[in-house]
Amino acid sequence: MIEVSKNLVLEDIIESDCESLFNLMQEIYPSAYHQFWDDKGEWYVNSQYSKENVLKEISEDNTDYYFVVNGERIGNLRVLWGEKLGGLSEKNQVKLHRIYLHKDAQGNGLGKMLMNWVEKMSLQKGYHAIWLDAMDAKPQAFNFYQKLGFKYHAHTLLPFKLMKEDARKMSQLYKLI
Repeated sequence: MIEVSKNLVLEDIIESDCESLFNLMQEIYPSAYHQFWDDKGEWYVNSQYSKENVLKEISEDNTDYYFVVNGERIGNLRVLWGEKLGGLSEKNQVKLHRIYLHKDAQGNGLGKMLMNWVEKMSLQKGYHAIWLDAMDAKPQAFNFYQKLGFKYHAHTLLPFKLMKEDARKMSQLYKLI
């Protein structure tokens, strides 16, 4: 386990955790994103958190995948070390691929603590830029990252067929550290 703060730790997601991660995301994802999907987000959870996909993602080089734990598992965090954002000139980049927290854990400063930890680890490993994709249809997330110093770079559209057209735009945000 990695201690982020006194009450917040990261626990490596390992092969035997696939079902636990799937069950956690069945609780977290639809409650926050159901309105953007024709199927309320079921396809996304079933595909992204399937055992096959999670095993693939935890086996990838330069990837850290964690449960976020605050007394109990309240979310997940996935970092891709060395993943580059096209058009960003910084040499050493990190992509924050996933960060999800249970709705009951939001608004308590935990997201900020996690972001500070990612920044600290990035600096220790010699990285100089962090980037991520944020849904434009979730302005509170976009605003959260801007408050942490992230800037707009470009946008992309998600190709998911079951996602509603007006929810597909993702802003690519970055922060130089």
